[in-house]
Amino acid sequence: MEELNKKQCLFCQRGEDQVPLVQVDFKGQNYWICPQHIPVLIHDPSKLDGLLPGAKDLQAG
Repeated sequence: MEELNKKQCLFCQRGEDQVPLVQVDFKGQNYWICPQHIPVLIHDPSKLDGLLPGAKDLQAG
């Protein structure tokens, strides 16, 4: 099982040694996303379903 909150993008799984990462705090946990995939979080968070708990319930900005 993969370590929770490992510093890697939620979407593409690239780590901090490959891309810059932005921390996202959600439901008491820390997550990471790369700048390339921030638009997914903003405009289509349902694509993070299964990667970010409750993502399917988030509304697009």
